[in-house]
Amino acid sequence: MAVAKAKSTGSQGPKELNFAWEAKDKSGKTVKGETRAATKEIVAVQLRRQGLKPVVIKQARRSAGKKITDKDITLFTRQLSTMMKSGVPLLQSFDIVAKGHSNPSVTKLLMDIKSDIETGSSMSQAFKKYPLYFDALFCNLVEAGEQAGILETLLDRLATYKEKIQQVKGKIKSALFYPTSIIVAAFIITAVIMIFVIPAFKDLFSNFGADLPAPTMIVIAMSDFFVTYWWLLFGSIGGGLYAFFYTWKRSKTLQARMDRVMLALPIFGEVIRKATLARWSRTLATMFAAGVPLVEALESVGGASGNQVYVEATKGIQAEVSVGTSLTIAMQNSKVFPNMVLQMASIGEESGSLDSMLSKVADFYEEEVDRAVESLSSLMEPLIMVILGVLIGGLVIAMYLPIFKMGSVVGG
Repeated sequence: MAVAKAKSTGSQGPKELNFAWEAKDKSGKTVKGETRAATKEIVAVQLRRQGLKPVVIKQARRSAGKKITDKDITLFTRQLSTMMKSGVPLLQSFDIVAKGHSNPSVTKLLMDIKSDIETGSSMSQAFKKYPLYFDALFCNLVEAGEQAGILETLLDRLATYKEKIQQVKGKIKSALFYPTSIIVAAFIITAVIMIFVIPAFKDLFSNFGADLPAPTMIVIAMSDFFVTYWWLLFGSIGGGLYAFFYTWKRSKTLQARMDRVMLALPIFGEVIRKATLARWSRTLATMFAAGVPLVEALESVGGASGNQVYVEATKGIQAEVSVGTSLTIAMQNSKVFPNMVLQMASIGEESGSLDSMLSKVADFYEEEVDRAVESLSSLMEPLIMVILGVLIGGLVIAMYLPIFKMGSVVGG
């Protein structure tokens, strides 16, 4: 059952709550559900109007649910599309999907949207009340489907779009996860060696009474710094990362700079660029195929690309297209699109099949991302092993040099 949460309707109306109810229909069958209203009495009146006899009406309990992710919204879109294409009524589809979800937060969200639709809002208007979960692209496509009477088709197209975008994002994350996890593990292992292992060797070497090799002295000095200032080192790294991400979330300028840096990276930059082009092309193709005008579609395309460089470029393209410039020329002027994308867009414009051509571009770059991730995985593993070998092996050799030196003296 959905999470109960007081929801204000503003200064013009009373506070609304979620009420769980149980009632009997004309045949005596027990029916259960949930309704948002100001009081139990209002819920009872609504049930009687529907031909139901209220048995139990109580405020729904709060239930702590997990955070709603984009994956949850993608799954909901696919389920809703499947049910509506199967002929299940809209409100019943919401009810089935909501009550069948394992996350109470999603259940509550969908029941709230269902209540809005029941009170006369269109589905797109109901979605627009929750911009954190349903962006402008999602709402615009749903609205276009409602107006054209092809909501089931648009929901299916939207579900396919979100699934493909999820796949691309997943592949990028998988490409970055392995080296990141190895780097973190290497840092932790190095810190443990510096703080606990090397001081034990230092005590041993203090009894040698001989000069230590330069590499050993350097490693011991680094260990002394770790032991004395470990709190400062870890605090600086943790605080620096927190400050960076805190500022990054709130600063468009920093986001743009970091996105430019990411695109310029030697190996990963090309993968990120291909993934961005795939998302950009897929989004524009989906919206254009849904009948959304090009200028209006471009408003959502930049943000969906996930890269501030392409967000700014899309704003420029939209401005040029709105005054009569062709899409291909505007894209060429932005100087962020490869020749292949420009040629496909040009063919699409001339033949009147822009959505089809952009879909092929998206397919191409999604396949390129697949191949790039596979190549990265095979390339990064030996490279990381070499780096770890040099790092950890270097520390071990530096610590054992005095022992080898002493052994050679004794042997001589």
